[in-house]
Amino acid sequence: MTRNGTPHPHPAVSGRRRTTAALAAGSAVLPALLSLSACGGPASADSAGQEVTVMTWAPSGTGAADRPGMTALAEAIGRDFNAHGGLAGRKVRVLTCNEHDTTDGATACADQAVSAHAVAVVGSASQYGSNFMPVLEGAGIPFIGGYGLSSPEFSSPLSYPVNGGLPALVAGSGRQLVEAGCKQISLIRPDSRAGDALVNYLGSATRQTGIKVVDVKAPEKSNDYSPYARKAIGEDRPGNCVLSALGAEPTANLLDPYRRANPKNTQLASVIGSFQQSVVDSTSGDNGPLRGALATGWFPAESSTVWDNLRSTAHTYGNGATIDVADPGVQTTWVAYEVFRQAAGRIDRSRPISAKGLQSVLDSGDPIDTAGATPPLSWGVTNMLPTADAPRLVNTSVTFQQVRDGRLSEQRKGFTDVRWVLTNDRPPA
Repeated sequence: MTRNGTPHPHPAVSGRRRTTAALAAGSAVLPALLSLSACGGPASADSAGQEVTVMTWAPSGTGAADRPGMTALAEAIGRDFNAHGGLAGRKVRVLTCNEHDTTDGATACADQAVSAHAVAVVGSASQYGSNFMPVLEGAGIPFIGGYGLSSPEFSSPLSYPVNGGLPALVAGSGRQLVEAGCKQISLIRPDSRAGDALVNYLGSATRQTGIKVVDVKAPEKSNDYSPYARKAIGEDRPGNCVLSALGAEPTANLLDPYRRANPKNTQLASVIGSFQQSVVDSTSGDNGPLRGALATGWFPAESSTVWDNLRSTAHTYGNGATIDVADPGVQTTWVAYEVFRQAAGRIDRSRPISAKGLQSVLDSGDPIDTAGATPPLSWGVTNMLPTADAPRLVNTSVTFQQVRDGRLSEQRKGFTDVRWVLTNDRPPA
């Protein structure tokens, strides 16, 4: 197994991106794109060998966007595979790449996946799907279980997401806050086009409840979120709730002015990814601002036995790397590799494990069981979400969690399906 370094893009990358973008533009119609992805090309060149190459990328050394645990876990999973005979007797070669949280970095990683004849990109994080997806589409490489940071991850026919992204989290949080008895929800969200959409998801989740939604637009980067905390808390009346849908760093910066405001009646809520167990720990646990906070996640709480094998793999094969099992990026990577493992196992053993073969299995609609980390996952035509913006968002289930005794734990057992919210349908009876 090989760990790739952190390639810095070279001048040729920009030209390559324009070329692949033009190719994708010419293949915008779904049948044509599917035909292109099935034609073989660079991704199938490795098929005849006895080694299966996959890639995982994520930013590292950039600050707030960093997800080094995702690539570290991918390497650990590769070691685990090979310690137990690989996949169908084939050694697994896991390449990792630092995409530097830049457009050129994301494209450089995708270019490297093509050059390495990767059969899939698995469990990766990048907000630049508009840059890397055309490269993967042009080579017919499936993108399995991305973190869900970009629209193409939920629209490209070669993307197989395992979570519902931020839309599912905000829709789920709305339902969680309805059940909590909120009379007013102040949504602190990014002042961006993506943030505008979150207001609509929250509105759909609270429709016909009489709950007032207050839209609090905030910058994605700021050292002082005091005015936004004050606006969200308002008069601090009973039934007042505050929902943060900012990123991890701005949410952390928001917590200090929220603590100083010391509201007595306001219920704080957020989504996993905006805060997680490490943030609870760093803000004094039950003595901090997150005491009793509600949280909506894609997966079961970190304390669940669902993650026992993840903990074991990280400990046994992590080679000393820091892998936070509570990190939703790490959990997404774990689920993505489970999908990859099962899909590869369904390919006839007499045939090579190839990008085309994986795509055929994943497109079949036959469900893949993730051992309780998610509901069974399927990407067949009948599983698609009937929306133009996110048809590939097939996992519409979330979990409800709460900070109790300083730990994020289940508020309610099992999954809550918010598909009806995302499709703007009537709530189930």
